[in-house]
Amino acid sequence: MRDLDDLFAALPRSRFRRGFSLGKKERAYFLAKGRDTVVEHAQAFIAQRLAPAELPNDGKQTPFRGHPVFIAQHATATCCRKCLKKWHDIPAGRLLTPEEQAHVVDAIMRGLDEQDLPLSAPPAGTSLPLF
Repeated sequence: MRDLDDLFAALPRSRFRRGFSLGKKERAYFLAKGRDTVVEHAQAFIAQRLAPAELPNDGKQTPFRGHPVFIAQHATATCCRKCLKKWHDIPAGRLLTPEEQAHVVDAIMRGLDEQDLPLSAPPAGTSLPLF
């Protein structure tokens, strides 16, 4: 597996990967649900959509919007097995190990953490800064 510091140094060199940031809805969702819940969602999404050895829709299983994890998956090249092989040195065609699944979730959450989101929702009536 690729070191996350090395990965995060390389990701900005990809115009495609740089193009992903949370929209209003995904940002609001993250703030409303909280980081711990989003981590749980990331773990479930990875276990269901990325960890199996054979994915009939590989390369198309991760939506481009609708959940902060989906956006972060594209930004961190954890969206499909082809990207995991290219960017993370995790081979395709076999079940992801628990350590590999944790690596993917760590990459996703680091990507979200770099979005500079506040740790809690702002007081009522306060507007959120957007990208």
